[in-house]
Amino acid sequence: MKKVGLYFGTFNPIHIGHLVIANHMAEYSDLDEIWFVVTPVSPFKKKKNLLANNHRYEMVYLATKDYPKLQPSKIEFDLPEPNYTINTLVHLDEKYGDGYSFSLIMGEDNLKGFHKWKNYEVILENHEIFVYPRLSEGKIEHQFESHPKIHRVNAPIMEISSTFIRKAHNEGKNIRPMLPEPVWVYLDEMNFYR
Repeated sequence: MKKVGLYFGTFNPIHIGHLVIANHMAEYSDLDEIWFVVTPVSPFKKKKNLLANNHRYEMVYLATKDYPKLQPSKIEFDLPEPNYTINTLVHLDEKYGDGYSFSLIMGEDNLKGFHKWKNYEVILENHEIFVYPRLSEGKIEHQFESHPKIHRVNAPIMEISSTFIRKAHNEGKNIRPMLPEPVWVYLDEMNFYR
């Protein structure tokens, strides 16, 4: 059985922090592959500064094409909006059947709000969660502190954000070191976030 970690995000744009976390999960956990699930619309984010789905998917493809364990996924593009993780997991389980097992990858900041997710109990019952550290403040719900399906992975703390990159680029700052080279080339050629 192939164990796949699902790394959800708008990836607007994908940056080196995303790659470092995903690669660390692929190398230092029992996950076989990490799929970057490009989310068309997050229930928690506004749509106005999102690039079109195809552009964000293309940047994820360009960022991951040289890493066999990291794969882009547009599985949510054809699902009803807003995209809830539980619906995506049900769809993936139906599509891939018994040959795959799907786990979630999330930052510690997301775990703090996990109790607000739609059907979070069902997600925890059927899927493992791999959590990477963040510097954010806040309290993790007691029920998630030592849950057997929640695994904390001692990944590097990456405090680069897509929001910061977009803002800095718009201000004319050099953001090139924060992006995989092919993503920088694509973003620059398309004149995004200016």
